[in-house]
Amino acid sequence: VQLQASGGGLVQPGGSLRLSCVASGNIFSISIMGWYRQAPGKQRELVATVRKNGGREYGDSVIGRFTVSRDNNKNTIDLQMNSLTSEDTAVYFCNAVRVATPDGVEGSLWGQGTLVTVSS
Repeated sequence: VQLQASGGGLVQPGGSLRLSCVASGNIFSISIMGWYRQAPGKQRELVATVRKNGGREYGDSVIGRFTVSRDNNKNTIDLQMNSLTSEDTAVYFCNAVRVATPDGVEGSLWGQGTLVTVSS
């Protein structure tokens, strides 16, 4: 199973960007999919997660600005980011928790990360 994230790039303050992540492989189900980010010199932090049943959780700093969505059939998760500020500059990582496959259950998988830079 692999996670492939896309959609990062350079955006001006106040702008929007949409990230996408797809989990590929022989997957039966994924319990939780999410996005985390890591800014230079800082620890990785929660951005947003979506449970298989649709339950969502957001990091405090993105509430009201970011929206996460998930397609269980396609094993994808998207992150719509609006009203971006320089504080949102970071590498964004896709995460999948409890991935059920024919070989068993993977505890936690990470994508390679995609860089988001908010700058004028």
